[in-house]
Amino acid sequence: MLALRLVFESFGFAWKALKSNLLRTILSLLGVTVGIFAIIAVLTVVDSLEKNIKDSFNFLGTGVIYAEKWPFIGGPDFPWWEYIRRPNASYKDYKFLQANLKSQNGIAIFAVKGNTTIKRGSSSISQIGLRGGSIGYDKIMTINVENGRYFTIDEIEAGRNVVILGYEVAKSLFPTGESPIGQDVKIKNAKFKVMGVVKKEGQSFLGTPSNDYGCIIPYHSYRRLYQTGTGMWNENPSRIGVKGFDSDIGLVELEYEMKGLLRTKRGLRPSQKDNFSLNRPEAIANAVSGLFDVVGLAGWVIGGFSMLVGGFGIANIMFVSVKERTSIIGLQKSLGAKNYFILFQFLFEAVFLSLIGGLGGLVLVYLLTLIPFGSLEVVLSAKNIVLGLGVSSVIGLVAGIVPAAMAARLDPVAAIRS
Repeated sequence: MLALRLVFESFGFAWKALKSNLLRTILSLLGVTVGIFAIIAVLTVVDSLEKNIKDSFNFLGTGVIYAEKWPFIGGPDFPWWEYIRRPNASYKDYKFLQANLKSQNGIAIFAVKGNTTIKRGSSSISQIGLRGGSIGYDKIMTINVENGRYFTIDEIEAGRNVVILGYEVAKSLFPTGESPIGQDVKIKNAKFKVMGVVKKEGQSFLGTPSNDYGCIIPYHSYRRLYQTGTGMWNENPSRIGVKGFDSDIGLVELEYEMKGLLRTKRGLRPSQKDNFSLNRPEAIANAVSGLFDVVGLAGWVIGGFSMLVGGFGIANIMFVSVKERTSIIGLQKSLGAKNYFILFQFLFEAVFLSLIGGLGGLVLVYLLTLIPFGSLEVVLSAKNIVLGLGVSSVIGLVAGIVPAAMAARLDPVAAIRS
């Protein structure tokens, strides 16, 4: 009860100090508001950029390792001559990994052909990404079939001429709004029956490939159209995707097992280098998002100077408050109030005032998130809200500790006389 009464009394004193000189208080808290806004705004933008960048690579799947010829990340000194003669991932590699991998939660081989033209009667659409996927492709990739269904195991194994259309592809080939399910379309002059249509995804932040402008067919059907899966270095490349378990942190076990099995399958001696690459989509996203660490540091520096000014402002308010309430403090002490009671009272007041400034900064950040930034979706996360309130509380504690300690050490008799 005493602690609760103390909180309410401190809240009342803080509210009175806030109202007694509103302009002075607002100007003093402006530094905290600007500081919290600078820090949380930068962190919010950085977090949103990282999330949007990582979401842009969802077309490569999440928690997946890819075995293929080329590494994802190159550079100006990239030794392409060491990679060009490597064999492509083959169907035999896929079957070997499928039979022997123990750390996998889904495995598939697939290939992609860009700039494909899909036709239906007099309608056609070009520059489509055609993908051929084996059994398990829907496990390593996110494929939200909105109308119709995904392929059956028999359709994939037999290499039937069936297809799943992207949203924009279906919209272009069936402009009148009729259902595409069960209808025929032509891919490289071969008829394919439409089994489903993928839900609309929209454009990603980096403009990476989307299912909206893609089509999926069984892997064996794809092999009839384009040469792939034999492992030849100059063929249309295939890629083996293996999904790991959530318990395999960093997919370390899966990577080591894949590496060992592929070296065994390809007959590599211990002294020989790998003739394959094991790639992860997270590597690209992390390489790009790592650039924003400097931006986040700049936000802390700019916000730190603003909060330093705000902290001095709050300290000034508290010194004035102690001066104005010296006689009240003396009365409280004469009636039995302990030093910690007075200390807590003024510290609570300082923290409360600082939190008001911090809340003002968070409101400004929230208003910032309402501004449209094209394909970039800016979201104020709960983590950054807690961080903003936490930093505000610390500023209040630091700014109020000296005035609060000074008030707690006042002699009751001298305080009453003043």
